[in-house]
Amino acid sequence: MNFNDLNLEPRILHGIVDRGYKEMTAVQKQTLDVTLRGLDVAVQSQTGTGKTAAFLITLFDNIVKNNSSNRKKALIIVPTRELAVQIEKEARLLNRHTGLNIGSFYGGVGYASQLASLKKGVDIVIGTPGRLLDLGEKGHLKLNRIELLVIDEADRLFDMGFLPDITKIIRKMPPRHARQNMLFSATLNRVSRKIAIEHMKRPVFIEVTPEKLTVDTISQELYHVKSHIKMNLMLGILKAQAPQNALIFTNMRHSAFRLAKKLQRNGFRSQHLTGDLPQNRRLNVIKDFMAGKFAFLVATDVAARGLHIDDLEMVINYDIPQDCENYVHRIGRTARAGNTGKAISFASEGTADHLEAIESFIGMKIPVQRAEDDLYATDISIGSSSGMRFRNDRSKKNRTNSRSKNFHRKRNPDRARQYAV
Repeated sequence: MNFNDLNLEPRILHGIVDRGYKEMTAVQKQTLDVTLRGLDVAVQSQTGTGKTAAFLITLFDNIVKNNSSNRKKALIIVPTRELAVQIEKEARLLNRHTGLNIGSFYGGVGYASQLASLKKGVDIVIGTPGRLLDLGEKGHLKLNRIELLVIDEADRLFDMGFLPDITKIIRKMPPRHARQNMLFSATLNRVSRKIAIEHMKRPVFIEVTPEKLTVDTISQELYHVKSHIKMNLMLGILKAQAPQNALIFTNMRHSAFRLAKKLQRNGFRSQHLTGDLPQNRRLNVIKDFMAGKFAFLVATDVAARGLHIDDLEMVINYDIPQDCENYVHRIGRTARAGNTGKAISFASEGTADHLEAIESFIGMKIPVQRAEDDLYATDISIGSSSGMRFRNDRSKKNRTNSRSKNFHRKRNPDRARQYAV
């Protein structure tokens, strides 16, 4: 079904055409069929399926139908600052002909610019729960004027402990019958359904299963490899397949940092993205990656949801995730908007045990590939100057410990016997 088949205001259609959207995805068709009639929805859908456009088009349609002096106000609640920025960017792309005021609001940055934006007037507010609640309690954000509500990635919001904040925000808004409500979640679990029933008016439940999304659009490959030579295999794959870009996932923050550095020393332009980076640094890394300033981003699951990257060619699970849903979120970064993509996973000691649950969740066995010897590449980061520094630091530490032991032998014979054991 084409967007032209919808009874949308021409300015909205122009924005959709400019954005390059033509045929609707399954979740867009099912959602818009309900929301454009003013009904509430609770939608189970992964990122990368077009759900963001579905709720943005609904908001645009509601707002532009009202005259400029009495525009409806919309609020989009998201779990992370990165997702707020991504949705704001998408909204601005669709907003080229409608002239709506759009802003994102989140912690980790100063209040001045956000307060100035609210003072001028914002039609669509996108933000994280803590900052939204803070702005609402201080009177800067008029929550009692919100007539359109979107809760995006609800399951992650609740997992991160934001349920109390979200409840407080909703209670400051008009009653549920006086607003249109949309909830989107990777899984419509018990908490998501409870929120939908308690705070929405007779929502229509729409479910798009992750199994179909994963199998239909992404080529998946699995390599069984010892952990100490995973780097060699990944370097060989990157050299052999030469992807234009790739998102590489690790389970630990320190692993992401080290892996990005190793890639750099092997001649690959790379950066790392983890939750402990300062906010400005995180946003700049994402911006530069999306702009193509470097080709390989090594990330933890902080980037698994809400990171919208057009034309991402490859996802590599350097570490297989413990959570089977995270596997779907990770590989869903590629093959977006009808494109094809590839996901490569490395199963090694310590992570291979997670495979059974993942394959059960996606409803298929991930095809196993055999890595011939010539696919492994030399890791030239081993023995680099950083490695020499590490060994020198280690030698210095050993010399210090040796002096400390000798000192204790002279001052305390009993302590010396402890070192001798």
